[in-house]
Amino acid sequence: MNVMRSLALLTLLLAGNLHAGEDGTPYQRHPETGLESWTATRSGVTLALTQLTPDQNRAFFMGRDFAAADAEHYAAACGFMTILRNESAAAAVTYDLAAWRAVLPGGKGHPMKLKEDWLSEWTARGLPETQKIAFEWSQLPSTQRFEPGDWNQGMTTFALPRGSRFDLHYRWTTDGRQHRNTLKGVRCANDIGSN
Repeated sequence: MNVMRSLALLTLLLAGNLHAGEDGTPYQRHPETGLESWTATRSGVTLALTQLTPDQNRAFFMGRDFAAADAEHYAAACGFMTILRNESAAAAVTYDLAAWRAVLPGGKGHPMKLKEDWLSEWTARGLPETQKIAFEWSQLPSTQRFEPGDWNQGMTTFALPRGSRFDLHYRWTTDGRQHRNTLKGVRCANDIGSN
């Protein structure tokens, strides 16, 4: 529960003034930290991504007793606080993060680094079970079903360099019908002060 409270507080702290980016995607930049967020709504489903800096990721996991080297390993990835809501879809929504792609300029697509990928790495690195549980609770589930009004949030990552820009192509299913949308101009964070 403390992990979810920490993530909810982080999301509130990162909130800033919402406006549309150059491509029309709702975008905001926090006036003090410079951290950026992107939001899109389609067919009653809202997805929001907020940058997480390497410093934030390092501190978050070191605060959960991760060794410095393990916290740094996670911090090297392109990370976001991700919120997905079934605000007004006509029925339950299901998603699978394995189908989502970060598409770089030039068209090359990259999959998300899923919670299960990380857990395999943590096992290989000998991470203690208590840290693996803390990690698992902090991440957005790779698959989930949301009834109307349901939502969840968690950390997500891509194996992309800091500062990378991409369009996130994502999909979900409602009543057997697949929906697609794109968050345009998403950017991986650098440490605060180097954005």
